[in-house]
Amino acid sequence: MNKDNITPKTPELENTAAADVEAVMKKFDRESNMRIWTGVPKHVLTIVLSCFSLFCIYVTLFANMLEQARMTSFLGLVIVMGYLLYPVKKTHVRENYIPWYDILLMVLGAGAFFYFAFNAHTILNMRLAVRMRDIKYTIIGIIGIVALIELCRRCVGLPILVVAGGFIAYTFISTNYANPLPRVVSEIFYGDNGIMSTPINVCSKYIVVFIIFGAFLERSGVSGFFINLANAITGQFAGGPAKVAVISSALCGMVSGSSVGNTVTTGSMTIPMMKKTGYRPEFAGAVEAAASTGGQIMPPIMGAAAFLMADYLGVSYSNIIIKAILPAVLYFMGIFIAVHLEAKRLHLKGIPREELPRFRDLIQDVYLLLPLVVLIYLVCSNTRTMQFSAAVSILVAILVGILGNVLAYFRLKDQHRQGSFFSALIGRNGGFSFNSILGSLEAGGRSCVTVAVACGVAGIICGCITLTGLASKMIAAVVAVSGSSSILALLLTMVCCIILGMGLPTTATYCIMASTCAPILIQMGIPKIAAHFFVFYFGIVADITPPVALAAYAGAAIAKAKPMQTGIVATRLAIGAFIIPFVFAYSPSLLLIDTVWTEVVLLTITAVIGIFGVAAGLSGYLYGEMNPFERILTTVGGLMLIIPGVMTDVIGIALVAVVFVWQYFRHRNKPVSA
Repeated sequence: MNKDNITPKTPELENTAAADVEAVMKKFDRESNMRIWTGVPKHVLTIVLSCFSLFCIYVTLFANMLEQARMTSFLGLVIVMGYLLYPVKKTHVRENYIPWYDILLMVLGAGAFFYFAFNAHTILNMRLAVRMRDIKYTIIGIIGIVALIELCRRCVGLPILVVAGGFIAYTFISTNYANPLPRVVSEIFYGDNGIMSTPINVCSKYIVVFIIFGAFLERSGVSGFFINLANAITGQFAGGPAKVAVISSALCGMVSGSSVGNTVTTGSMTIPMMKKTGYRPEFAGAVEAAASTGGQIMPPIMGAAAFLMADYLGVSYSNIIIKAILPAVLYFMGIFIAVHLEAKRLHLKGIPREELPRFRDLIQDVYLLLPLVVLIYLVCSNTRTMQFSAAVSILVAILVGILGNVLAYFRLKDQHRQGSFFSALIGRNGGFSFNSILGSLEAGGRSCVTVAVACGVAGIICGCITLTGLASKMIAAVVAVSGSSSILALLLTMVCCIILGMGLPTTATYCIMASTCAPILIQMGIPKIAAHFFVFYFGIVADITPPVALAAYAGAAIAKAKPMQTGIVATRLAIGAFIIPFVFAYSPSLLLIDTVWTEVVLLTITAVIGIFGVAAGLSGYLYGEMNPFERILTTVGGLMLIIPGVMTDVIGIALVAVVFVWQYFRHRNKPVSA
């Protein structure tokens, strides 16, 4: 069985699809706009990036050095990798060429961070006033900050720099010093609350290892297994390809850690299938975008932001992923129901059974899940550190790749086997090989650059907030505007999170939200963990919320659909992500906080029915087309069920049941799709 596709493709079609995917990625994902290296320079860069990944793994597992030395040496290497990868503009790309000014920026920027690393003890033992008087430290700090910001512009984009620039400007305006530059630079570059704060600390200690693990996992073939599994489960039902997209994107998205990246990679297969089945282009692109974005909230990886959340909250990582399960399931259930109702409305059929993977064939590939199983076990058992668990899982992923070579060798009949068993074992004739390991390390190193840079700039924002005391001022302002109304405070925070999260990676979004918005909700009486989940959710849905809905626009590009309309449909499909955070803000039991299992079961049942009601009301179809009055009743009833409380549950069930029964008797004699 082909692990990557359910139907064979010609080389011409595969090359065309790959070119289309690359074009979309370069348009909507800044990480894909890289320099062109070929020949020997390309091989050298591959080795350099692979060594960088190995360095990150070694440091997180074995190195015993000062924290600031570890973080600054990590950022110094990131600066080197970043300027080797990203040109000043995506149009300024020549093969095997890097301009002199980029070399200068790379050397000076990396040198600033390496200087800090080698002199960390001296600098940290130096009093702030002494450091401020020595212009050398100010100049070094400025160079490091400028190099980091410019690299961020290249690989992440302008939105986060606009936010950071606003905070920096406010810092200079609000300080009372005659010459604020040395103080601001000293606090941001050398202080514990600036660049070298929680975001970059967690990134260099935990996130990089999990990013590298994700790269190995993708090359082990698990993405293809997820897609085939989704096809086997739902492909034959009405509108099967869209349901396949929901399930496969949920599973693949938690590994990839990128809304846009997952939309493009899985969407290149699922979106054409959906259009062929009969879905409108806007709907097909929206389904993939909404599901891929939801992958960021899907345990156990959650786009790597879960590690930051665990550090901010001071709880174990396993605690975070357990609390995230129920909201994530409700989110994807809402999309799944909307997809099913749309298929019923259009009378769509599924994929013929003979064209789908068979479960008995999938069972023989279930070993591909072993790295994830090992990771989840080690993390949840708390027997080892998170970084050790990820490192072990990387080794398991390598063993799984080798096992795949062995199984592929023995599955072939004697007359079709090529080469010896040893050649098959090391992947000499195709399969998982040393080049696969090198490619995984290289891909992990590339991905680490963007995340690290975003975390570094997020640290600049954190430093400005700490230096100016802006967090307390923002809290006071929101409290003054909202008064005693917590719902108004939540709405204001929601809007703030969506605006600040537009166009940013998941980790950077959460860093900013955790520093600026979460304290506001905590001050208003929202439980701490619920407040952090609230800002986490709304920072992520910015990827599908117009006007800057990058994941939706990427889906629209593949579907050849209208971008804005695709974003609007994606927002409607992902309505659960806009409702669920308000639920756990008022009822933390949805996050399994201070609750018992009976309450969780009841809450789950009512929430599922509520999600169904909201999805039906927004789609306008149940057993048949719904009139405006029916849609309003169903939507209101669904919302009442999602809101915890006996009275709201009774009212919600009554409203949904009335419309359900009325629709059934009204349309029972009319033919519907099977």
